[in-house]
Amino acid sequence: MTNTFFYAPKSGKLSRATARLSVRSKIDLMKTKMQIPLSVGVAFISLSAQAQGTFQNLNFEQANPVSAGDHSNPNAVTSTSAFPFWSVYAGSVQLTEVNFNDPDAGTTTVGLVGPTGPFFPAIDGNYSALLQGGGTASAASISQTGLMPAGSQSLLFEAKPDFSDDVLDLSIGTQQIQLITLSSAPTYNLFGANISAWAGQTEPLTFSAPTEAGGNNWVIDDISFSPTAVTPEPSTLALFLMGGAALAARRWRANRS
Repeated sequence: MTNTFFYAPKSGKLSRATARLSVRSKIDLMKTKMQIPLSVGVAFISLSAQAQGTFQNLNFEQANPVSAGDHSNPNAVTSTSAFPFWSVYAGSVQLTEVNFNDPDAGTTTVGLVGPTGPFFPAIDGNYSALLQGGGTASAASISQTGLMPAGSQSLLFEAKPDFSDDVLDLSIGTQQIQLITLSSAPTYNLFGANISAWAGQTEPLTFSAPTEAGGNNWVIDDISFSPTAVTPEPSTLALFLMGGAALAARRWRANRS
């Protein structure tokens, strides 16, 4: 930078003024260059936030488990630390604590699981939600109220049932939504649901594992909204059509008799 100043006019005062101007110009240029990626980053964050509406912690990674101080259950953590932004229920009772990496047997409850959790490890990242529809309440549920992003066509999420015939309910407000299996993997299935009717509206989003005598266990993770409508994979669509045909035939025979 010193060599640059030597090319200024011979007047010492003018040389220093030119030097100051040169330095100021370089600083302004640096600020401009810094503002461009910053603006892009802010725009990206804004678009990302808009893509999920006002819903938070959809991948459960904001969990920071804090002991509930329950001496009878050392694995109990507070619900607010395990599921920020979510409300947790067993039936109609809101839970103030949940188990961490400690699945229950036969009880209707909600738990937080990590990658090393016994029997039900996390699907992705550090944490997943575990819904256990046992025999002590109507359902194990997590619910959050937020703005459904404008332009949303579908809701996507990853989930793993304990058994293939386990049942998971998805509701928006008081309306239960049909789930569609989009793909299957060894550790989880990708599910989708068409939610275009609620795009741009503020509604409760609820996942529930209803009670079953033999247990009804679901690990859930990576919930997201998509601008693309979902359709069943071919095998699922075929089963759906076959089931519809069988039901129609049964009704036809009943009407004849």
